[in-house]
Amino acid sequence: MSFESPQPPYNAGDPSATFLSSSCLDVLLVGLVALAYRLAHDIDSVQRDGVAGLPEDEVKARAATKGGSVTKAAADGGTAALRGSRMDEDEERDAVFYRLETLGYRVGQGMVERFSTDRPRFTDTLDVIKFLCKDLWMLVFRKQIDNLKTNHRGVYVLTDNAFRPFSRMSTEAGGQAVVRAQPFLWFPCGIIRGALASMGINATVQAETSELPGATFQIKSITVNP
Repeated sequence: MSFESPQPPYNAGDPSATFLSSSCLDVLLVGLVALAYRLAHDIDSVQRDGVAGLPEDEVKARAATKGGSVTKAAADGGTAALRGSRMDEDEERDAVFYRLETLGYRVGQGMVERFSTDRPRFTDTLDVIKFLCKDLWMLVFRKQIDNLKTNHRGVYVLTDNAFRPFSRMSTEAGGQAVVRAQPFLWFPCGIIRGALASMGINATVQAETSELPGATFQIKSITVNP
């Protein structure tokens, strides 16, 4: 996968390379978040005692069957018990984050396996991070990371002043735009973590935005004790 204007380093040794419209990729990145929320709601509905989607009368009948002869109030209570409670905002957020981050992780792994085959093996963690900031970011978002900082103790901060998925988002008064933009960072977090894992680096990745269209990613490498 690449864009309409491929750069020589990406596909020089790949005669089977295929190309993807960058506009399609933008739409996909935006649509993934909405899809993840829909899936979280659908799965939650199915898991609520297996009565999701049933008519109210059917649910009440099941409640009455379980409790024998019951009053209307008791039947309504049984209905609520059968349907179960919906997941709260934190549970919904965790479910969506897990789905998007895991999907991004798999994408990041696959991209590195394909587009780093013609490169010599990296021997330094900083070189891996630079590859991510320049080559991989250019491949996915058509630009390089604007700023890279490190404390030389396994923590790296990547700043993109014009993060592409945010470029078409409208701003709102009161800071709601920043809150609503946060889920769009979870898939890229997964891409970063998957890419690093494919190159032998275990890390945690967190992202935030304080002002659109900028985004900041913090990478913390994890040392595995032998």
